[in-house]
Amino acid sequence: MSKNLKKEEYNRLVNLAGRAAIFAASLLILVKLIAWVMTGSASILATLTDSLMDVTTSIINLLAIKIALQPADDEHRFGHGKAESLAGLAQAAFISGTSMYLMFNGISALVNGHQISATNVGIGVMIFSVIVTILLVAFQSYIVKKTDSMAIRADSLHYRTDIAMNGAVLLALILAGYGWYWADGVFAIAVSFYILHGAWQIGRLSIDALMDKQLPKSDEEKIVKTAYHIKGVRGVHDLRTRLSGNTKFIQLHLELDDNQSLLEAHNKADQLEEALESDFPRADILIHLDPLSIVEEEKLNDKLQFETSPVTSDKDNI
Repeated sequence: MSKNLKKEEYNRLVNLAGRAAIFAASLLILVKLIAWVMTGSASILATLTDSLMDVTTSIINLLAIKIALQPADDEHRFGHGKAESLAGLAQAAFISGTSMYLMFNGISALVNGHQISATNVGIGVMIFSVIVTILLVAFQSYIVKKTDSMAIRADSLHYRTDIAMNGAVLLALILAGYGWYWADGVFAIAVSFYILHGAWQIGRLSIDALMDKQLPKSDEEKIVKTAYHIKGVRGVHDLRTRLSGNTKFIQLHLELDDNQSLLEAHNKADQLEEALESDFPRADILIHLDPLSIVEEEKLNDKLQFETSPVTSDKDNI
């Protein structure tokens, strides 16, 4: 994310990405509906259903983004960022249900079998769908790079699967044009599994955020390294990190020499906070100052307690 990105610009970009997704999905619903009526293709019905799901989840995303962007208040002191993760979890559940429906529809088409009409219309619509989806994903990727929004990232992940899905349906229609009508049902089933995989990815990311999973190891190592670059810092411990929406929460204990004033210690904490804000824009940072002698005393007490604790054998626990 751009270090100089202001909150107002962030809000504008993520809202723009949300509206773009709704517009693209709505446009594809219209053309796919026409193609399905003209062809009767099960695989086109599958991708039409997916587009209906897309517009629903994109609307949910846009609403979640609006909630997540609200500032912290008296009842939500840590902000509303987890609304994005809740939206992602709702997307995963909705996508999973839809994929099961598509799977049964594909099995029915494969077992019963039927010819497809106007395959050229279907092929043209699917080529158009692939182009529109590629353009949308490219725009979303730009927004994610600028904002690091989890909601837009989840939405983009789903639309990336749509590119492959639309390509698969396009291939199925081409094969059906040569009389291989079984391909329509097979590809509908394959699409359902692909969508289910995308749901699992979105759900995993959302659950990680809701369960306050720590930031990546590379981020935590960067935090510790930044702390040691501050002159006079003797150590770092009890580092805790998590992600909520677009806000990274960072808490740590900073070990400093005893023989300095409170003002000097406070200045070092300010230097570290400023450096971390440069690396992690809009992060919520909490730094606790610990005298080095107290830290060493606590470590010594922990070591003595461990060495003097009785060792209980398995026989004693019976």
